[in-house]
Amino acid sequence: MSDKQQNTAAFYGQAVASFAVAMAATAIGIYQLDADPWVRAFLGIAVLYLVTSAFTLAKVIRDRQEAGRFPTHPQRGV
Repeated sequence: MSDKQQNTAAFYGQAVASFAVAMAATAIGIYQLDADPWVRAFLGIAVLYLVTSAFTLAKVIRDRQEAGRFPTHPQRGV
């Protein structure tokens, strides 16, 4: 029996939709910004860097939590 929790399809869909709306709104906001193209490009790259950093941080946290649940060196002779 596995005690690993699975997300529902609705939760997954909501997370994907929320991410898509946030990225689209940010992209539109940067595109409509009254600034030089290099400023808009800088902000676009900064947003992409922030997103990739957030995904990496979430993965590292998840990996650390999963490593805590399952010991890498099982006890022998117990």
